[in-house]
Amino acid sequence: MDIDPTKYDPPSGLLDERVILITGASDGIGKALAIACARLGAHVILHGRNTTKLEAVYDAIVALESAQRPSIAVLDLATADASAYQTLAQSIESEFGRLDGLVHNASILGQRLSIEQYDAGEWQRVIHVNLTAAFAMTQVLLPLLRTAADPSIVFTSSGVGRVGKAFWGAYAVSKFGTEALSQILANEHEHSELRVNCINPGPTRTNMRLAAYPAEDRDQLPTPDDVLPTYLYLLGPDSRGVTGQSLDA
Repeated sequence: MDIDPTKYDPPSGLLDERVILITGASDGIGKALAIACARLGAHVILHGRNTTKLEAVYDAIVALESAQRPSIAVLDLATADASAYQTLAQSIESEFGRLDGLVHNASILGQRLSIEQYDAGEWQRVIHVNLTAAFAMTQVLLPLLRTAADPSIVFTSSGVGRVGKAFWGAYAVSKFGTEALSQILANEHEHSELRVNCINPGPTRTNMRLAAYPAEDRDQLPTPDDVLPTYLYLLGPDSRGVTGQSLDA
């Protein structure tokens, strides 16, 4: 890898005409990435569960000069069933005929408690939203990704998805699983054009970080925009051949 993804400076038009679905696009890193992708020429599909927040991101993209009008996909990962994912895939196929990029960014924090104290129902909810839903969505969208000439899947991981830490519970386990899912997919597609990678954004000024560390000085943290270069590198043509990696942003 000759390029340092953390210092990547995306050229104008990097993502021209690419169709990119971003989960959790209503806030934080997902929102910032959606706007950046649109600015670089992509047709962005905004996923989230809150229509009002998604419409605000939609309006921000429409206000950009020369940006393509985005699409909105409202889907609650906690309750979506197989038919909901199929409907999403069918709508993308009907409108675009392919999918060039899929960014898994949506996740929930869950409880910050010891394993002994962790609620079993909450454990299942976190694992489902953060890991099982990503599996289900990827599985149904793989045929559309393989239709693209230069497809890329990017998972959002975490430092606690590499080294387990006390009181991170289901969130950490879900991110360990995310790393494994990414590696398995990359290995299964090593002889295809599809590349699959993970990104650990690191401490970032998001609402989830605030929930995890309420006493932290947020002003000292990188903003979501600061961690975007690695995402943009992996979504564009300059990362061809880069797969099975877990990168720090």
